[in-house]
Amino acid sequence: MFIVENYGLAIILCVVTMLCWGSWANTTKLTTKTWRFELLYWDYGFGILLTTLLLAFTLGSNGSEGRSFIDDMKQADNGNISSSFAGGVIFNLANILLVAAIGIAGMSVAFPVGIGIALVLGVIVNYISNPQGNPVLIFGGVALIALAIIFNARAYQKLQSNTEGSVSKKGLILSVVSGCLMGLFYKYVAGSMVTDFNVPEEGKLTHYTALVFFAIGIVISSFVFNTIQMKRPFVGVSLSFSTYFKGKLKDHLVGVLGGVIWCVGMSLSIIASGKAGPAVSYGLGQGATVVAALWGIYIWKEFDKAPKGTKSLLNVMLLLYITGLAMIILSK
Repeated sequence: MFIVENYGLAIILCVVTMLCWGSWANTTKLTTKTWRFELLYWDYGFGILLTTLLLAFTLGSNGSEGRSFIDDMKQADNGNISSSFAGGVIFNLANILLVAAIGIAGMSVAFPVGIGIALVLGVIVNYISNPQGNPVLIFGGVALIALAIIFNARAYQKLQSNTEGSVSKKGLILSVVSGCLMGLFYKYVAGSMVTDFNVPEEGKLTHYTALVFFAIGIVISSFVFNTIQMKRPFVGVSLSFSTYFKGKLKDHLVGVLGGVIWCVGMSLSIIASGKAGPAVSYGLGQGATVVAALWGIYIWKEFDKAPKGTKSLLNVMLLLYITGLAMIILSK
């Protein structure tokens, strides 16, 4: 199977992860206006599962190093399978809340707050379970990112005050809850995987196999989480399953594309973690916040109605994020 042996290449893959994770949510804005994100989310999950299977049977099954996907499936311990599956379930709940927050508050709010909290928790949790890198730089970077979250929340408050309450606080609350959950899922996936990709331990999963069970967790749990959300949505009227099957081909394909983009990022992050370490790999990937904020602020114009001085807060927020991420990169 394909294994990253160079730290520089691992960092490049993490940067691609950052771009993928920060850009996939644009697909929620590319569907027809009547196609709600609850409907898009089904295709998003299917796109993730298809991508993991494709990678497992290609990159995960060729080469002389490690174990092939099928061989890895045969020897996998049930506890590790369950751990990876649980990671998918936790991620799915967090992501559904994040997508709901994007629909209410916009990308430039949901991502910096939700994913920022996830980054702080995720780096701490992953570092404790597998300490790699300079702790001063890692936690110094995390501290700057936490400060950036505060600046973003302040900018959102200014936007609320200028729009006379038309921007719901619900979006900010959903972002916070999503971030708390999002910061935990990676630990379960990483815990199910081998520590040495070249000489994999018995019972543990290679990263390609772990991703497949992670994706299965997403799809199966969607029949619980997304079904509930369709019946009791955060915004708008309830939806029936028949509405999904009446959708246009374009809307379905856009949803699948969103899943593919996100999963490519997740896969590269996992692949890079063998060389970069889980804390650095996860932390750098969450630089997606900066990418998503740039999309929301400058492309989708989500803060155009904000009062003067808001853009300055947002620029400081971006600077803090970038500096914090740079410290995380330099930690190893």
